[in-house]
Amino acid sequence: MPTPSMEDYLENIYKLIEQKGYARVSDIAEALEVHPSSVTKMVQKLDQNKYLVYEKYRGLVLTPKGKKIGKRLVDRHHLLEQFLRLIGVSEEKIYQDVEGIEHHLSWDSITAIENLVQLLENEPQLVKRLHSMKEAEEQEVDLP
Repeated sequence: MPTPSMEDYLENIYKLIEQKGYARVSDIAEALEVHPSSVTKMVQKLDQNKYLVYEKYRGLVLTPKGKKIGKRLVDRHHLLEQFLRLIGVSEEKIYQDVEGIEHHLSWDSITAIENLVQLLENEPQLVKRLHSMKEAEEQEVDLP
């Protein structure tokens, strides 16, 4: 199982390849706001763990294992954004909150959230009730 740091790299590499058709060390460094040398070290580690194939100066290609995990991580990120949006978290806080929680949830918890999101999407009146509760609470106490 990849570490949280490895997950961040795999998620970003997967997204870059989906968007551009390739992922260069410089693109990954820019996306993660790290030095290219850090990317090179991690890419070598991901290569050793069979998540990708890396050839110096030629680029990298995700293995089937790397693609599967990368897609799963991107899907997890989107699911958590969707969940926070549904329960009324402000847009400005969603990205930061997802980044803070995504590595700390088990896949069992992710599945439970996925089921809850599906329920909430099928029952819009529950979402309205939830938002009403939040608005009422915010009126009682001026929350940050």
